[in-house]
Amino acid sequence: MKIYKPTSPSRRQMTGIEYGKLLTTGTPHKALTRRIQSHSGRNNRGVITVRHQGSGNKKLYREVDFLQNKIGVPGKVETIEYDPYRSGFIALISYKDGDRRYILAPKDLKVGDMIMTAENAPLKPGNRVRLKNIPVGYFVFNVEIRAGGGAKLARSAGAYAEVLAHEAGLTDLRLSSKEIRKVSAEGWASIGQVSNIDYNLVNIGKAGRSRWLGIRPTVRGSAMNPVDHPYGGGEGAQPRGTKRPKTMWGKVTGGHKTRKPKKWSSKWIIQRRPKVR
Repeated sequence: MKIYKPTSPSRRQMTGIEYGKLLTTGTPHKALTRRIQSHSGRNNRGVITVRHQGSGNKKLYREVDFLQNKIGVPGKVETIEYDPYRSGFIALISYKDGDRRYILAPKDLKVGDMIMTAENAPLKPGNRVRLKNIPVGYFVFNVEIRAGGGAKLARSAGAYAEVLAHEAGLTDLRLSSKEIRKVSAEGWASIGQVSNIDYNLVNIGKAGRSRWLGIRPTVRGSAMNPVDHPYGGGEGAQPRGTKRPKTMWGKVTGGHKTRKPKKWSSKWIIQRRPKVR
């Protein structure tokens, strides 16, 4: 972690990632980038559907290969790079057939390392293997829920899933959230853990840095007028004034379950993640 000298009140607690020691280049591979228009949390009618989004620094989208379907073709790591659209680092892979693709970089991957997607690939970080061929106890990331569907699970910085068991064509995984669920044993998964494991320790430190990231200010409900929020109104600081906690639209929250009771994927969840108190 990078610790700053307290040259101002906001600098005193600010921390960051030492990108200079972890990354090998600051320039992305141009053929694998494109510009994505920012909509500031608005839908096709211009209505804000996700609050507190907007402005921020310009950024290029890196086309990351979550399918990694070059079976049996070895690839060499050319660079380890920063991706403004995700928390983990990405790696540029040069395959033996001349193709180049970005993949999610696992922890401890280095320039010059060789990776491969294959049924019998060695069980080392970065290699991609079918779940049924991975022994119990191994950490995996970039996991497919169904074979050929592309990676869906364990993709953020420091994320991983632990292989617990194989049975009847299904694999039991314990996710970072401690949820235990079944996925297809024919699906592919990468060995290891996603890079940039210190990401959750970063202290933004000041409001301006949030604005650079495209995060706009959040106003407390108790600071609003009664017409704008159930907590609004009153002279000075007031208690909530409602029996149960509510959103600004009056919907009960705080312990209220939002998952549909008959959701199709519930049958694959063996144990739900523990409640955060």
